[in-house]
Amino acid sequence: MKVKYGIGILLLGLLAGSCKLGGEYVRPELNLPEKIEGIQDSVNISEIKWWELYQDTVLQQLIRRTLENNKDMQIAVARVKEMMEMKRIGRAGLFPQIDAKIAGQREYDRTPDNTFEAKGLLNWELDLWGKLRWGSQAAIADYMATTEGRKVLQLSLIAQVAQNYFELAALDQELAIVRQTLSAREEGVRLAKLRFEGGLTSETSLKQAQVELARTQTLTPELEKRIRMKENEIALLAGQYPGSVQRGKSLKQQQLPATLPVGLPSDLLKRRPDIRQAEFRLRQAHAKVGIAFTSMFPKITLTGHYGLESSALSDFLKSPYFFLGGELLEPVFNMGKNRAKLRAARAVKEQEVYAYQKVVLKAFSEVSDALIASGKSREIRESRKKLEEAARSALELATLQYINGIISYLDVLDAQRGYFDAQIALNNAVRDELLAIVQLYKVLGGV
Repeated sequence: MKVKYGIGILLLGLLAGSCKLGGEYVRPELNLPEKIEGIQDSVNISEIKWWELYQDTVLQQLIRRTLENNKDMQIAVARVKEMMEMKRIGRAGLFPQIDAKIAGQREYDRTPDNTFEAKGLLNWELDLWGKLRWGSQAAIADYMATTEGRKVLQLSLIAQVAQNYFELAALDQELAIVRQTLSAREEGVRLAKLRFEGGLTSETSLKQAQVELARTQTLTPELEKRIRMKENEIALLAGQYPGSVQRGKSLKQQQLPATLPVGLPSDLLKRRPDIRQAEFRLRQAHAKVGIAFTSMFPKITLTGHYGLESSALSDFLKSPYFFLGGELLEPVFNMGKNRAKLRAARAVKEQEVYAYQKVVLKAFSEVSDALIASGKSREIRESRKKLEEAARSALELATLQYINGIISYLDVLDAQRGYFDAQIALNNAVRDELLAIVQLYKVLGGV
């Protein structure tokens, strides 16, 4: 009868646990725009994976190595494991806790007194108002926010590796331009010296050619320094010690799409892990409001013992005992502590609402900026390509006129400087166009 009575109380506890006080989570009103930056696109970035966007196999290897060995990523993965276990801990609180105890002791007074004991202990807090379930939901939301945080880091690392790789390729190309210009400057000094020695030009032209040669020579070590430092930056991202970085395609050979599918505004909420992370933080804060609210109600705990106790091992199995009890703890007076906790939890939730809305606003702003940068960088590259072609033609004409004695060497130097600047500007424009696509892919939530 005692066992049946205990089972009945346990079933009552299960039925009582079906009630949960507090309102369910509702996503805040965002008033999203109907379309992004004037674009109505039903196709989103999920159609393109990062290894499909970045087709340079060397870059693909760098990204994979970074995602595997980057220390921040490894920390984030370990953090996810921690939150997974915390989620299990929160879930375990919903169920009874059962412990076992085995003991034996001997007391000496005038005669020895033996006691042998073995018992099972049950302790169960009935989730009458839903406090434990709110706690479990808070733990789940914390775990999910941590998981999304790892995805935020992954998205950032992919973009950082691609950006640094293209910047390194641009520095390599700039160094090649400088070395090419340096050869032209050396040839210019040789010709100026021959013409000066032949009495065709003044010494001023020779000195000016030597100045331009020296100025160009100063660019080489600065670029070599920047290249080495960029390689170290890439190595650090990949979780490696400083060293050289393998090259794949040159900057001019890199092929990225001119634009990317933007999708609908609602797609952005699904694709961006930072938005999902912010919403899970809000869900966690909402669950903690539920915890604070239900903490103001009585707490009911069931305890039970079932065991064996005897003074002799031979009679141990013949002396069972059973105990089942309940405890109700109800807050009576604590100077408004519980109500203050509830108001504090609601204030935290209010902060998380604003934080979530801010992340959404920032996401749409970043997408708008990236779309503008992508479109304008393409226009800039096309205009600088025309400038580079015009500067090259001007240099060829100036060189021919100088050889024929029509213009002075100073005019040739001006044409050389113009062509050099145009080459560097075009190189930077090609780099910026690639970086604009990298940024656009990132802010759209591409993975």
